[in-house]
Amino acid sequence: MRTIINNTKQAYPTSPFRLLTTLLIAGICVLAGCNNPISTKGNSTPAEALIQRIVPNHATDFIVETKTQSTKDWFEIEQKGNKIMLRGNNDGSIASALYYYLKEYAHCQITWNGTNLDIPQKLPKVEKKVHKDSPYQYRYYLNYCTFNYSMSWWNWERWEKEIDWMALHGINMPLAITGEEYVWDEVYKSYGFSEAELDAFFCGPSYFSWFWMGNLDAWGGPLPMSWKERQRNLQKKILQRERELGMTPVLPAFTGHVPASFKKHFPKAQLKRTNWGNDFADTYILDANDPLFAEIGKKFLEAQQKIFGTNHLYSADTFNENEPPSDDPEYLSKLSKKIYEGMKAADPDAVWVMQGWLFYSHREFWKEPQIKGVLNAIPNDKMIILDLAAEIEPIWKRTKAFYGKQWIWNMLHNFGGNISMFGRIKNIALHPVLALNDSTSGKIKGIGLTMEGIEQNPVLYELMTDNTWRNTPINLDDWLNRYIRNRYGSTNDKLKKAWNILKETVYNGQIIRDGAESIIVARPTFEGYRRWARTKLNYAPEDLLPAWDLFVEQIPACKQYDGFQYDLVDLTRQILANYALPVQQQIALAYKNNDRTKFKKYSTEFLELMDDLDKLLATRKDFLLGPWIADARNCGNTPAEKALYERNARNLLTLWGGANNRLHEYANRQWSGLISDFYKPRWEQFFTDINKNWEGFNQQAFDEKIKQWEWQWVNDRKDFPLEPTGKSTTVATELHKKYRNRIAPLTKIQPDIEYNY
Repeated sequence: MRTIINNTKQAYPTSPFRLLTTLLIAGICVLAGCNNPISTKGNSTPAEALIQRIVPNHATDFIVETKTQSTKDWFEIEQKGNKIMLRGNNDGSIASALYYYLKEYAHCQITWNGTNLDIPQKLPKVEKKVHKDSPYQYRYYLNYCTFNYSMSWWNWERWEKEIDWMALHGINMPLAITGEEYVWDEVYKSYGFSEAELDAFFCGPSYFSWFWMGNLDAWGGPLPMSWKERQRNLQKKILQRERELGMTPVLPAFTGHVPASFKKHFPKAQLKRTNWGNDFADTYILDANDPLFAEIGKKFLEAQQKIFGTNHLYSADTFNENEPPSDDPEYLSKLSKKIYEGMKAADPDAVWVMQGWLFYSHREFWKEPQIKGVLNAIPNDKMIILDLAAEIEPIWKRTKAFYGKQWIWNMLHNFGGNISMFGRIKNIALHPVLALNDSTSGKIKGIGLTMEGIEQNPVLYELMTDNTWRNTPINLDDWLNRYIRNRYGSTNDKLKKAWNILKETVYNGQIIRDGAESIIVARPTFEGYRRWARTKLNYAPEDLLPAWDLFVEQIPACKQYDGFQYDLVDLTRQILANYALPVQQQIALAYKNNDRTKFKKYSTEFLELMDDLDKLLATRKDFLLGPWIADARNCGNTPAEKALYERNARNLLTLWGGANNRLHEYANRQWSGLISDFYKPRWEQFFTDINKNWEGFNQQAFDEKIKQWEWQWVNDRKDFPLEPTGKSTTVATELHKKYRNRIAPLTKIQPDIEYNY
């Protein structure tokens, strides 16, 4: 049977979006009048071009009309003869109208991980005109970290797909920080900084999220000029398309982060030395009271505006995960005012967009006087606060809605780009609207997505963006029934039951902050967890098994649907990843009890489990290491550049930094290739060393040795498969048969040692 991804070979091929290839528009569309369909002659509007990219075989079935008659974003859908009219206040709203029609009438779905565009040849009719207003002025998108945990190696082809996804899902305020290194290169060279000095400043391509936030310099570099130019050109395309589709991009502003050589050029400059930790070198922050701060800030925005234009929204986060030198509210107020004045000097219409993460991550410092000091110095209409993790802890509730500032309710959800099944699904269905309608929520202006990584847990992102065009809570059970139908082509009681189990287990959002990881990805240990390989679950692992049974049972009915295949693999992956912990703890128990027979039995099973997991993940491109490495190398023009980018790509997912960096495994991925080539060899060495030193195995000595092996892996050169192998449904069925009856009995055994579930 065919895999249902669409009704053509052109639009949105199999997930994830790494697969998406350039869609050639077979002609240029024209809007000949509000009652005429999209043509293949003449000029097309951005919305028409998007429709052609998404549903090329049905583009002529839609009519587009733009009416800028309201300050709010809105759209309408109605039947016009045998055509579907999509009407809105801008091209972005019309894109949302298209997706609303595809979901609610054609029962389709477009996600990073599974797409169903199985559209009937004759489009379903709209019996009654649909009108939707958005109660949110802003629908924000992206986190600084997303640009590296997911987007480091994207080209225009991939960005075009993401911008289409944004428009379809109602995004109108994306963070846009690609290519900023080119602007800074121009600014600092205008002050006489040399190439060598800038090589010691700019980081490698995997680390710009933290460079832009002032956390690190140089790591992963030196950065070639070809990269700066590539990203500049890419950013121009990104911004042009976003603006065409009615979006208001947020560009960065100067926050004080300067090169270590700054003192050489400006001996009297007032600099603050700071250190983010994690074994990175000190960075330097120019004091906002120094006259140079305003000068450089103005020069940067002017240079940026010349290259990229502006929409007057600027992101600035001076003390991201670094405490200010003083907690004096007056000092903080003056500092905040100086930052804003620097923006205003270059752009009188500047609005400061500030992440509220510091009020969450360093709450012991940011008490009411300090928060007021920073916020009250700026006019209320000139600042927007991102409540960055409102679904975890809504900061607006303990700051009187940010003391009068405009603010946006955001779902953070993902840390490090990890792929575990996790989410606060009930919060997402209910809490945005509760905040919107709360009499104490002040100037709430929007909702947003601020995840550190994307291309995982598509249900959470479909649900969150469905809040865009409504001011009432989402009935989660009804919503899930529609989600199932759109994703799998139909629904039934067993699929509903399976998703109810997922809702109450992996997506119940209780107890833990973010998704649990597998012990497989941890640097080998007898312990049940390590710092960034936390294994504590928010549910009993055996409670997930009935959902697995139901998914496997539904294979004959749903196997042709791309979204079902992804969900089947993801659920199977999660169950096996969970099962690794009780197996590993039996290994630890066997060693404690001096039982070499059981140690061999369970260590063999543990390695076999990793082989099976790698085989499963190899069936989906979503879970392959190969594209990540290949995309990195493809960004390079020379062998040296390709090697540098591959090292960056390998480093971020594993050690994150140097061999002794405490962030190792923070950005771990359960990907085929990474399991077989990195995680499994580490555990093999662990078991080998134990067997050689049974009476006196030394964990600390092993850790020191394995760090050097890990660093060598980071610097290795190897290609990995770019295309999936095997059938997802076949492998998942085999693994269900092999492991189903093993899991619950072993999971329920409580070893006589401490470990973390």
